[in-house]
Amino acid sequence: MTPFAALDERTTLARPDLAEQALEGLVRATAFRAVEPAHCRVAVADVFADADKTAQRIDQLIFGEAFDVLDQQGGFAWGRARRDGSVGWVATSALGRDAPLPTHRVAATGAALPLNALVHHIYCGVPAEDLQPIGTFEADPVAVAEGLLGTPHRLGARSSLATDCSGLVQQALYACGLPGPRHSDQQAEVGRAVERSDLRRGDIVVWLAEPGHEWSGHSALALDADRVIHATGHHGGVVIEDLAEAEARYAADGFRSPVWRRLG
Repeated sequence: MTPFAALDERTTLARPDLAEQALEGLVRATAFRAVEPAHCRVAVADVFADADKTAQRIDQLIFGEAFDVLDQQGGFAWGRARRDGSVGWVATSALGRDAPLPTHRVAATGAALPLNALVHHIYCGVPAEDLQPIGTFEADPVAVAEGLLGTPHRLGARSSLATDCSGLVQQALYACGLPGPRHSDQQAEVGRAVERSDLRRGDIVVWLAEPGHEWSGHSALALDADRVIHATGHHGGVVIEDLAEAEARYAADGFRSPVWRRLG
């Protein structure tokens, strides 16, 4: 196995012609270059698979999140989102430089900026009651997710404006200061395994997809031993659903039996 094969291409800032300087000696590339830090200066910016707004959306940046730029082509920047590690292309118009160091996190789902946006309280224009100081977190990821009930389901999205399944879990975990990988297969590795019979509020439930599927799986949070809260295309948004109904549907769609993970 080559060193590159051992790395996750979704989070590895490398192509055959160019890779970030930190990967020199780990991957093969024609050239290596240091990244240039930028930040998201709009509420939400899509991250695309290619330098084209008609390309597949693979992730999003939320206001204030850092994006390390390695290349620019045709109005797009190629780099890696520092918060969740996703590599892709972002419109350069959505990126800025020299942002003030964030002092607060947006903690309200109905604020002018999305949940978990990183802001300086003096310059952001968001009321103080919608903010929490950096390092202050919520206690219950399920309560955070419940605040997003009805949020539209959109593949590749991960904000309080629209989200996919793993994006919902990620944002609920971020709000609680917990690790929030971007993809379902990554979320299936966090914390520790638990048994179905021991399932409780806040546990992560993941139906992994078979190899070759467009998406790595489907993620949800356990509301209790019998229900989950998740963002699902079947229902068009964030909903609470009986676990048995969700299990039957994802089994019929060819997903594997769910894994159960507990943080803390």
